[in-house]
Amino acid sequence: MTSSSVAPSPTGAGGAPVERADVIVVGAGPGGSATAAYLADHGLDVVLLEKSAFPRDKICGDGLTPRATKELISLGVDTTGWQRTKGLRIKGGGHTLQLDWPESDAFPGYGMVRTRAQLDETLARHAEAKGARLHERTSVSTPVRDASGRVTGVTAKRLDDAGRATGETVTYRAPVVIASDGVSSRLATAVGRPKREDRVMGVAVRAYYTTPKRDDYLESHLELWSRDDAGNRILMPGYGWLFPLEDGRTNVGLGTLDTTSAFQKTDYKDVMRRWVEDINPEWQLEHDESAGPIRGAALPMGFNRTPLYADGLLLVGDSGGMVNPFNGEGIDYALEAARLGAELVAQAMARPSDAERERVLAAYPKVMKDELGGYFTLGRWFAHAIGNPEVMRLATKYGLPRTKLMPFLLKIMANLADPTSKGASDRLITTLSRLAPSA
Repeated sequence: MTSSSVAPSPTGAGGAPVERADVIVVGAGPGGSATAAYLADHGLDVVLLEKSAFPRDKICGDGLTPRATKELISLGVDTTGWQRTKGLRIKGGGHTLQLDWPESDAFPGYGMVRTRAQLDETLARHAEAKGARLHERTSVSTPVRDASGRVTGVTAKRLDDAGRATGETVTYRAPVVIASDGVSSRLATAVGRPKREDRVMGVAVRAYYTTPKRDDYLESHLELWSRDDAGNRILMPGYGWLFPLEDGRTNVGLGTLDTTSAFQKTDYKDVMRRWVEDINPEWQLEHDESAGPIRGAALPMGFNRTPLYADGLLLVGDSGGMVNPFNGEGIDYALEAARLGAELVAQAMARPSDAERERVLAAYPKVMKDELGGYFTLGRWFAHAIGNPEVMRLATKYGLPRTKLMPFLLKIMANLADPTSKGASDRLITTLSRLAPSA
């Protein structure tokens, strides 16, 4: 379906060219590209704008749990050859526990690992193949709004191969604009949706290393042991990971939350260097210099920017703070929001009047909060609890040896409860998420 709103309009204010579409999607990360693919599948004319050119890197752990894997299957992405994982290995308090991903009707029994350079380009090309009009090297600068304040488009600058502005400006207009432009979301900020200070924020650093070790489990370290300048072993704040890739490398990183007192006082790149040295006898890690240095990024958690929809602008992924406070995972929730949001937009665009269309779009915040709000609240409570180092130490020391408890914790932390299951753990997690106040 193509609405009458896509009639050609050659120039806008100041003589800048204008492109029209049914929907504009800003940002071709997983959430944006998936949204564009779903919308194109619904028959809508979609423009997908990306400021970089593919392939391009993004700071991420690259791990895809079965929840994210399910969304990729729903999207129809070919994952042949991607590194598959059987589960999670957890280390801490002198214990090691290896857990397989739970099998259920709701989720596949495997996860995957894929670099963001590969994943993001795959999803953007998938959207393009579905019919979305992908414009790379196109940096959105400002929203376009009508007299009532409704977002009706964006203004963007064309960039050259070096990322410099060419001087060419383009205006894109559409009845619906979707911001999937990351944690800083210039678009959402420009229309008055700042980040919420009452939501948890995380930070993560990572780099790529070669290793002779071959593994099909994600490995998580709940304690980061390092050494001070005198060679004494010390416990550092945060948690670490090693996620294997199919090419003989591993994504190595660490993360922490702003609920810990060390958040603003710690050089996490230095912590990671020291931690890598401490675990190196087992892994024999060699930094892959060609993939770049240790780099960091913020993790916006638990719907930290709201409203998720208002006045023509809908938020997907990191722009809306759709990161799990339990484990820092965001790709699956961006893909989920893409699927649910695209369905609402398609339904809205089929309505005959502006008022009816707006009523459908306005349901998006409730749809997302019904789906994830209670669970994100549980995650926020958890994040505040483990911000106390003593709580984390005790939980690691006494929790890991309880092998019957840990599969339940894996299921809740990775959000893998099957809502249709009659199993005790699934029913408990579903009930807790339902009873918790919505994020």
